[in-house]
Amino acid sequence: MAGEPQADCLFCKIVVGEVPATIVRETDTTVAFRDINPQAPTHVLVIPKVHYPDAASLAAAEPQILADILRESREVAAEDKVEDRGYRVVFNTGAGAGQTVFHAHLHVLGGRGLQWPPG
Repeated sequence: MAGEPQADCLFCKIVVGEVPATIVRETDTTVAFRDINPQAPTHVLVIPKVHYPDAASLAAAEPQILADILRESREVAAEDKVEDRGYRVVFNTGAGAGQTVFHAHLHVLGGRGLQWPPG
């Protein structure tokens, strides 16, 4: 059922503490943790505690939680001291866009120059 934890989902397992992660922030609705393969000095994933396969399905079902994720991205940037220098927020939606874990999440990237267009 949409929103319910999935037994085979890596990020659902991080939410409940079954899989370790370097958690940097947690709220009632979100968890933020460092990416295990960072692409920038700051590379943090912000995920909802509820399971939806991508940002689009989360937005359709629970827009307030999507807003919570975006709000937390700013907090992550502030705590990592990249807010004033600039940072990027990325949602990959679908395998063709590079999504590899099908639990909605955003990437907070900063701490280095970020070129446009992204690769």
